[in-house]
Amino acid sequence: MSRNYNKSRNAAKDFYKLLQVSSEATTTEIKTSYRRLALTLHPDRHDGDEAKTKKFKETTEAYTILIDTERRRQYD
Repeated sequence: MSRNYNKSRNAAKDFYKLLQVSSEATTTEIKTSYRRLALTLHPDRHDGDEAKTKKFKETTEAYTILIDTERRRQYD
């Protein structure tokens, strides 16, 4: 199933901003930033904090799209 990940569909979500990287970031920079954020936001690190859990899920979605070359091209 192919999904179109363009900015109009995700207007409220700036995946680069969520991962705290520039739009010119390399895959290594994206991976490093995601891992750093995932460590602080992971649900196992804080008991039931819904805000952090939601942020973790959004961050994971951003990583999933930006780390894949084809999905990133569609998003950009």
